[in-house]
Amino acid sequence: MKKIILSLLAVCMLGACATDPYTGESKVSKTAWGTGIGAAVGAGVGALVGGEKGALIGAGIGGATGAATGGYMDVQASKLRQQLAGTGVQVLRDGDNVRLIMPNSITFNTNEAVIKTSANAVLDSVALVAKEYDKTILQIVGYTDSTGNDKINIPLSQRRAQAVANYLSLRGVNLNRMSINGVGAANPIASNNTEEGRAQNRRVEIMLIPMQR
Repeated sequence: MKKIILSLLAVCMLGACATDPYTGESKVSKTAWGTGIGAAVGAGVGALVGGEKGALIGAGIGGATGAATGGYMDVQASKLRQQLAGTGVQVLRDGDNVRLIMPNSITFNTNEAVIKTSANAVLDSVALVAKEYDKTILQIVGYTDSTGNDKINIPLSQRRAQAVANYLSLRGVNLNRMSINGVGAANPIASNNTEEGRAQNRRVEIMLIPMQR
């Protein structure tokens, strides 16, 4: 049984290496990983039910499910990169998820939670893709730098996350798909010892997460 599962994983990974057009790295695609992991899990479940034959059937079902999820999120990431090119918003893959990092310099003025007019086009693009690919949950989190204290920073980051959620809702994204949170200076992505680093830490992130079926 172990040989069957390892063979299935090897087959799924063959030819799956590709060059990332954004980094130039050669790596296994997210879809391929989803296929391989799905195949392995499906094979294990299938084996419990029906031995080697069950393993092969389960691998096919599991692989198709994993590939579908990976492909679904790959296409979203690609569309978001196209829509947000040149805006300063980072579009990253995080496992099966798509992570958007929006600096406050794009979305909010200092110490404010009112979305800048100049940010409308950015959020319109996010809403457009989120509506088209509605089998995702949007986890919206506001962050600040370490200046000030939690009594100021956490409520401010919460209001900013809520403002982004409200805007997306007005553009037709269902609020029931969103979770909204503000965590202040937690989880910095750069050093708070420099102005450049603090500017990076002041941000709102949107994580698009595939719904579990």
